[in-house]
Amino acid sequence: MTDPTPHAPLDRDAIARRIPHQLDMCLLDAVRHWSPEAIHCEARLDSLATHPLRGADGALGAVHAIEYAAQAMAVHGALVAGLHEAPRAGYLASVRGVNLHTLSIEAADAPLRVRAERLSGDARNVLYGFSVEGARGALADGRAAVVLDAAGLASDGGAA
Repeated sequence: MTDPTPHAPLDRDAIARRIPHQLDMCLLDAVRHWSPEAIHCEARLDSLATHPLRGADGALGAVHAIEYAAQAMAVHGALVAGLHEAPRAGYLASVRGVNLHTLSIEAADAPLRVRAERLSGDARNVLYGFSVEGARGALADGRAAVVLDAAGLASDGGAA
């Protein structure tokens, strides 16, 4: 199998090769479109009964939409880094302006449409805008700051 060209859809296996989240924690099922500026993904929600983020009550809170968005950002970073370059580790540093439009994510919301847009960034930090929508409409949106290569920052004392 050859690597996809930019803008080409990716399936779950191709996503899993690009992010650290594996098995059930790989929440995305497809990348529908991507560009250097943005990514549009999809998640099926096959079984909320066994979802790795469900609470003690078996529900999936709307706040978990942030994890879907963070995984879309991770895939986007890996794709933008290049198909032949190892992706750099990224850490979700903060989320801002988050709007939760519902209390929970339900099976009836499937498939989730997860979008992330790179708003700004440099070699060490990236700011994304994100949205997660389902069959009921908007579930969550906001902004997220990602710190790249945090291990490298620690080893050089955070010098620019």
